Amino acid sequence: MSDKPSLIKRIFVLLWKTINGTRKLILNVIFFGFLLALIVAMNIDDSVNIETGSALVLNLSGSIVEQKRQVDPFEEAMKSGKNHDGQGEILLADVLNVIDNAAHDTRISSIVLDMGHLRWTGISKLQSIGDALIQFKESGKPVIAQANSYGQNQYFLASFADTIYLNPQGGVELEGLSRYRQYYRSALEKLKVKAHIFRVGTFKSAVEPYIRDDMSPAAKEANLALLNDIWSSYQSVVADNRNIAGDDLVLNSERYLAELDNAEGQSAEMALNMKWVDELATSESFRLKMLDLVGQARDGDSFKQIGFHDYLSLTAKHPLLYTNDTVGIIVAKGTILNGNQPAGNIGGESTSELLRKARFDDQVKAVVLRVDSPGGSAFASEQIRQEVLALKTAGKPVVVSMGSYAASGGYWISASADYIYATPTTLTGSIGIFGMITTFEDSLSSIGIHTDGVATSEWAGISVAKGLTPGIKDVIQRHVERGYQDFISLVATERDMSLNDVDNIAQGRVWSGKKALSLGLVDELGDLKQAVAKAAQMAELDDFDSEIIEQELTPQEQFIQEMFASASAYLPESVGHSSVIEQLLSQWSNAIDEFRSFDDPKGMYLYCDTCNF
Repeated sequence: MSDKPSLIKRIFVLLWKTINGTRKLILNVIFFGFLLALIVAMNIDDSVNIETGSALVLNLSGSIVEQKRQVDPFEEAMKSGKNHDGQGEILLADVLNVIDNAAHDTRISSIVLDMGHLRWTGISKLQSIGDALIQFKESGKPVIAQANSYGQNQYFLASFADTIYLNPQGGVELEGLSRYRQYYRSALEKLKVKAHIFRVGTFKSAVEPYIRDDMSPAAKEANLALLNDIWSSYQSVVADNRNIAGDDLVLNSERYLAELDNAEGQSAEMALNMKWVDELATSESFRLKMLDLVGQARDGDSFKQIGFHDYLSLTAKHPLLYTNDTVGIIVAKGTILNGNQPAGNIGGESTSELLRKARFDDQVKAVVLRVDSPGGSAFASEQIRQEVLALKTAGKPVVVSMGSYAASGGYWISASADYIYATPTTLTGSIGIFGMITTFEDSLSSIGIHTDGVATSEWAGISVAKGLTPGIKDVIQRHVERGYQDFISLVATERDMSLNDVDNIAQGRVWSGKKALSLGLVDELGDLKQAVAKAAQMAELDDFDSEIIEQELTPQEQFIQEMFASASAYLPESVGHSSVIEQLLSQWSNAIDEFRSFDDPKGMYLYCDTCNF
């Protein structure tokens, strides 16, 4: 019997699935577009406008990042509106541009910092925003902070304000920095799980939880020195901003109790006495103060104001046609993984492609690589570094600007740059390497599962259910040792240091940017703006543009993203809130993603776990 009818049938089914899938996609786009348009129509009375004399309310919610992760556009719309609960992401560049525009906008009279939903953000990013606020104040306009309570990072940013208001029932939580983690050796022994560790570096503590039940003395020494260095920078900035002594920020328990008693047990009164804040004010009294300062809005009972997201939508720059020489900016944010990774992540292939794009673009005369990464795959890190070398060979200077951290693989991809900037609180260094293989032969045996068979070599028989032979473990350790030697040799060559000098400051130890400067690991302390200026200087550019080089969306992706984004600011508050279950699932998803990130083909990693305190 001929098989032609079945072949024709299969082709017809495949064709129908394609047509039907396309039909559903188009209908979904139309449906969601109609839904969002309906929501917008129900929630918008007038187009966004700015009354003269308005306060710009920097209602910063979520995490402030160098580059947004590529997510589903509908999910992003749910999280990026002005009424969300702090689950979204805000671009640092957007915050800086908004503040800069407001300084020159005659309609804006002041800035109000509202950080009630600001999540953890690296101090280096907060310092960049603080520097922008200082420049804003030079225009003669005040900056005011208001909150029900201030967490440590929120207070750091609030300290740049001229006046800090606090709710009478609130408080300021200043506690310093700490580094604690869980250790699993005893648990692994009880489960009969073997963790085979291969590492070089006294301070490369990423694997300690699998081989110890406590932090090693070397790790304690390094972590405490690092935390003290970072806290010293925090303390110095806040103390200078508030004109108080650094020792008056974090109090020991005895003094804290005395100050609390002096304030009759009221945390807010204590904050006022300590000069952490300037005035206590309820929401109503703050509203009245702002009415006196900027006047009442035409509609409603509030003071004249415009929120961050609305102001951003009005002032967002339209895409420019770059006709001048350009300094390209490439963001390398997140864990370094292999292959092609979506925006907001670093991929050995995808980030290399962006560097190649800059190399072959005749208008791009220099490149700033903005690194905000704890490292990851050794192989992917080297892929990216090779593209940095290719840019330099093409005659295009490369300047690295380090963000919150540029450690391990993050430092590897930075080391060959022509010039390196870090902030005082950048976590950098962690020059070390490790590998880890977990095997389960004993735990499986304890429940009656055994592995046996034959192989043409001991390599072919490697299995997590079978264990590792001593010879194989020796070979892996030798590879790791070679990787470490390559790392310190790279740093010695690129930073013009001796191998011995690099080895003394390497060993997996993490340094602050301030300390890294004195050790010769970076060239200067500064931010992205200074890095761009340096790149232009090295390329001998007098007149230039700067352009972020990033992954391009397809026309379909761009259409969907813009469609959802245009309505997100007007979504009802309840739409953007996630349930407790959704948040828990998100946490588990993040943990799984972190586990999957260990994908190096040789099982060797340039990763700094200390950077996540």
